[in-house]
Amino acid sequence: MPGLIIAPRARIFHGHEWVYATEVKKTFGDPQPGDVITLKDFRDRPMGTAIYNPASQIVARRFSRRRQDLDLDFFTRRISQALLLRQTSGVDERLCRLVWSESDGLPGVIVDRYGDHLVLQTLTLAMDQRKDLIRDALVAVIEPKSILLRNDSPVRKAEGLEPAIEIIHGENPGPFTVRANDLDFEVDLFDGQKTGLYLDQLQSHAEVAKFAKGKRVLDCFTNQGGFALACAKAGAAKVTAVDISASACEATKRNAELNGLEIEVIEHNVFDFLKHATPDYDLIILDPPSFTRNKKTLMDAMRGYKEIHLRSLKLLEKGGIMSSFCCSHHASRELFVDNIVDASVDAKKALRLLANHGQRPDHPVVLSIPETEYLKGVTVEVMAGR
Repeated sequence: MPGLIIAPRARIFHGHEWVYATEVKKTFGDPQPGDVITLKDFRDRPMGTAIYNPASQIVARRFSRRRQDLDLDFFTRRISQALLLRQTSGVDERLCRLVWSESDGLPGVIVDRYGDHLVLQTLTLAMDQRKDLIRDALVAVIEPKSILLRNDSPVRKAEGLEPAIEIIHGENPGPFTVRANDLDFEVDLFDGQKTGLYLDQLQSHAEVAKFAKGKRVLDCFTNQGGFALACAKAGAAKVTAVDISASACEATKRNAELNGLEIEVIEHNVFDFLKHATPDYDLIILDPPSFTRNKKTLMDAMRGYKEIHLRSLKLLEKGGIMSSFCCSHHASRELFVDNIVDASVDAKKALRLLANHGQRPDHPVVLSIPETEYLKGVTVEVMAGR
């Protein structure tokens, strides 16, 4: 089997599963893009099996610490293990992220489950070349009615892959309804945003809604209205949802109608909306899309977070609550919390931590791979002046 000899001090010696081009000491056996390769240390000792793509900065991603091939048996076994984890984690196994890339030993493979329908993403070259095997394994383990290949993620560009959306099993189900947190949501896996819902935030929707009863709520970057709907159902006095996307606003309105809930939906740029808003809210929720996809733009992203944090805090009186979330793994929880603290200093308001939030258990975290933990959030309360 062809492979790579890894240079000393590479991150893989500290538990990570990625090998960057700068960490390769030598290539042997003429590996081809998408090949399964062996990894060896600088003393020629085997380190396991990886997938290979010289066109990517991450040239190798280890998926096993022993010799292993990517055959149907392998995919069936790993997907079965992933399913068992969801069944024992307390999440709804019929509405969850069924496979989460490296966290489930399948680098670059994401599978979201919506009842009888699956959405598959293959974000690495090797997995994309074997998508038929992954499909067959999913059919064997889950027996879904349909599988949609939703390969429109910009992440694929780093692997030299083109975007594609197609049905690879069954037929397009069209828009249909799923139930989460005792709420109905309309999803369209083929034409909707991402792979349907933001499954990683379903737990946070319920956690934040616990603070909403009797309060005037502002849900910024509402997307399909997850936080807004949860707060309205929890007994909020009034809920306003804001998003710049017309389709997101329409989706929020449809979901509100599905659940018989009254929500004010405003199509507007959130930054501008907060700039001109009046202090008519008791609970403000900030759940923006990622402001950065790389380290180079991290500081620009943090300036964006600082702006929405500062403007939101200025709208809140004593006892007011702000829930804020960040979905970029480049921003650590510490950096994100420090950003909120800086905004509170500028706003001349002290904050009390009410709750920490993170991704659901169906997005498991591997401790040695920090990239697997990307979602972080806090709910804070404006304290009385000191």
